[in-house]
Amino acid sequence: GDPGCDRHRCVHREYGSMSASESVTVDSDAYWPADVDAEEAIVTSWFVQPGTQVQEGDLLGEIQVEKVAIEVTATTTGEVTALLVDEDAAFERGEPLLSIAPRTDE
Repeated sequence: GDPGCDRHRCVHREYGSMSASESVTVDSDAYWPADVDAEEAIVTSWFVQPGTQVQEGDLLGEIQVEKVAIEVTATTTGEVTALLVDEDAAFERGEPLLSIAPRTDE
């Protein structure tokens, strides 16, 4: 990436055209193991891409925190709109991993 770019702001600018109500971000904090002090992790694999329809609880990808592999699951039913961290890329604790547009048609 561009070292002169603040990661958080860049990421948010990319999908800034979407209103908050249309898309929810899945934050890495939710998957962090309680007993791990590390503040950085790596996305080891994504099983979805933008446009993939997911159900709540679906396996979306895996992250690795220190030596622990953790499954990232969908927090909501809907459509993946963006993967915010690339595969094999490092991210900091609390950063959003991906965004999902919830499906509201009951």
